[in-house]
Amino acid sequence: MADEQFYMQQALQEARKAAEAGEVPVGAVVVCRDRIIARAHNLTETLNDVTAHAEMQAITAAANALGGKYLTDCTLYVTVEPCVMCAGAIAWSQMGKLVFGAVDEKRGYRRYAPQALHPKTEVVTGVKAEECAQLMKDFFKKKR
Repeated sequence: MADEQFYMQQALQEARKAAEAGEVPVGAVVVCRDRIIARAHNLTETLNDVTAHAEMQAITAAANALGGKYLTDCTLYVTVEPCVMCAGAIAWSQMGKLVFGAVDEKRGYRRYAPQALHPKTEVVTGVKAEECAQLMKDFFKKKR
């Protein structure tokens, strides 16, 4: 779907911002009624906070934008499969849809807690997966 490609491209822009700041390059956007209401990227190094993942930042910003904690009419686009912590937050926010690019076989929620999301959350995987994965590979290659 063209919209999914567009919104994932926006998430990739956020991921690139993270990489430029020395953060693990994960980016996220939240879309509600065809409008981006939140943009975020990893800030764990910047904020010295292990919970400052892109998804957590995006969920908080989206809830603030809407004035409520439930995001049932929203879609979260994120460049990499969320971890268990982020999957829990996605569940608690009752996110309507999750779209992610690259699979995270080491730390992704589906490995450890495949039932973590809210039962009504629709999940789409693999959108711009190669581009999302390549950004991560390039980042860690530079770190070594």
